[in-house]
Amino acid sequence: MTPPVLPGEMVRLRPIEARDADRLWDSLHDPEGMRLTGTTTSFTREQIDEWTATVADRDGRFDWAITPGAVRDGELVSDELIGEIVLNEIDPVSRSANLRLQMLPDYRGRGYGREAIEHVLRFAFATAREDGGPRLHRVGLDVLTINPRAKALYASLGFVEEGRLRDVYRDGDTWSDAIVMSILEDEFREHQR
Repeated sequence: MTPPVLPGEMVRLRPIEARDADRLWDSLHDPEGMRLTGTTTSFTREQIDEWTATVADRDGRFDWAITPGAVRDGELVSDELIGEIVLNEIDPVSRSANLRLQMLPDYRGRGYGREAIEHVLRFAFATAREDGGPRLHRVGLDVLTINPRAKALYASLGFVEEGRLRDVYRDGDTWSDAIVMSILEDEFREHQR
């Protein structure tokens, strides 16, 4: 399902494309990002090239490149990927999905991720049929306890803690819990007021 372009002030979300392979490859070599998201899978460059070239057409998910939203003289200043945001595991029967966010190191903690999440939630919970959105009721995620900044971000956007998965991720020689959080469509609308 090819995602629509979602423009904003700080960010512009567009479908991930083959040209994003270099930046996504770089993100897989960011030790802090890998640790904070609990990513333990190793990928080859060929897998990343194939993924970026085909992910926009995969069912059950929407994958966006987060790019700067700045415009000068009516043109985008940059269309380079600074992060990615994914709405996956879409279940049209239960109207639920999972959200995942990854920002490149130089763009963390600057508000880009917050705005990207807001755009994706508006798309996910939109009720008009013509918008192409999945018309979801619930969006969930999990965040590692070693990433309190991300947990605080999600809570400030209206996500509610549902529970905890104990020792579910490795963190070097120790373990990390994952906190399960979600936001429902009515909670999102109330939070937007």
